[in-house]
Amino acid sequence: MRQVDHFIAGGPTGSATRKHQIWNPSTGEVQAEVALGDAALLQKAVDEAKKVQPEWAATNPQRRARVMFEFKRLVEANKQELAELLSSEHGKVVEDAHGDVQRGLEVIEFACGIPQALKGEYTQGAGPGIDVYSMRQPLGIGAGITPFNFPAMIPMWMFGMAIAAGNAFILKPSERDPSVPVRLAELFVEAGAPEGLLQVVHGDKEMVDAILDHPDIPAISFVGSSDIAQYIYSRGTANAKRVQAFGGAKNHGIVMPDADLDQVVNDLAGAAFGSAGERCMALPVVVPVGEDTADRLREKLIPAINALRVGVSNDPEAHYGPVVTPEHKARVESWIDTAEKEGAEVVIDGRGFSLQGHEDGFFVGPTLLDRVTPGMESYKEEIFGPVLQIVRAKDFEDAVRLPSEHQYGNGVAIFTRNGHAAREFANRVNVGMVGINVPIPVPVSYHSFGGWKRSGFGDIDQYGMEGLKFWTKAKKVTQRWPDGGGDGSNAFVIPTMG
Repeated sequence: MRQVDHFIAGGPTGSATRKHQIWNPSTGEVQAEVALGDAALLQKAVDEAKKVQPEWAATNPQRRARVMFEFKRLVEANKQELAELLSSEHGKVVEDAHGDVQRGLEVIEFACGIPQALKGEYTQGAGPGIDVYSMRQPLGIGAGITPFNFPAMIPMWMFGMAIAAGNAFILKPSERDPSVPVRLAELFVEAGAPEGLLQVVHGDKEMVDAILDHPDIPAISFVGSSDIAQYIYSRGTANAKRVQAFGGAKNHGIVMPDADLDQVVNDLAGAAFGSAGERCMALPVVVPVGEDTADRLREKLIPAINALRVGVSNDPEAHYGPVVTPEHKARVESWIDTAEKEGAEVVIDGRGFSLQGHEDGFFVGPTLLDRVTPGMESYKEEIFGPVLQIVRAKDFEDAVRLPSEHQYGNGVAIFTRNGHAAREFANRVNVGMVGINVPIPVPVSYHSFGGWKRSGFGDIDQYGMEGLKFWTKAKKVTQRWPDGGGDGSNAFVIPTMG
């Protein structure tokens, strides 16, 4: 059976105190095992990082950027291999896996511009003969704890910015699909990075707690469920660490009466069901405004959803593949059970879906629920599967209120031809990322990513200039060079306010 090892000091360790099974979601078979580490193994990674990080930080930004450029080239050259490996462990179709890799690469592209991004501020003549300037310096060793649903993109979001800024980085990916993160680390060394600069350690809560408690790791980035995000944030900050922790979501798609419903249905088919709904920027709740809009939308959704093809991860005709584990399949189907018991109408039922020839795979059929109300637990919580819920809004005010009052505030979209309505909605809605006729409003790499409320803990977003701020600390310098006369005539004077 294939073994997935840690990646420390440029290679595998050959040690495993415990192991975790890696499924093939399309077949329901165990295809590999991953080694699980502990605090002692983490210490080895930290020791190696401490050896190389000071010299890397002292390397000028242009030379660091050259390594990032070469890493980008290598990932692009190996993109098909990475996508197929990702699909085999996660279950998402290969086309979606290509998107996973590409969105991570876009952040690497931004990180290639680190010489420009690191330029500080300068004020000449802040006082008599006094100049003031600022610089951003690396923190030392950063750590990332990443989820199963984007095993390429989210690690690159984190380590790309952290390493370009001069830090070493220790990545703890999900044990459900760990092979792509290890392969990325291998390519990073091949790109010319020092061994020990980017390392991968595998583990469960024991490893997570070791990272949270380690005194030589000053900053941690996390993406996962909200309960764990809150735990990560609380324990990390209690240990005086800088923490950004992004959690779950329940993104809403507001459909105004004037929206192009054919386009909305097309967008919802991808946004709600793509990647089997296993993404925090999925669109699992659609909110048509007015009963007429809801009835017309439902009529168009039913044939479109019934036409979706569920297949194995390497089926080029499939719209989406299996979910990641048997436990997650059971969890998604239990939420459909709950919604039905709560009074939701099951319009299209994906429970018990079986793919011929792959009956043991972890497949959930596309599901459409109508008459869902805000009081239902199935609405309040994240299902994280191929399930679309219709929540009918009375009017525009109702449509603004629903996502604004939900416990999650990750993303939201509005579909309309009315510019005033779109502008009003974007200004008023209490959600961190807004799409206007864009179903999955993930900002491009030179902006930043982050939700509000229980979707995000911490003050600084992922990637872009916000990411650079997270992985660096600002140093401010006030300088004066006396003329050397020695008579005290050029005594230092601190500028005063006003």
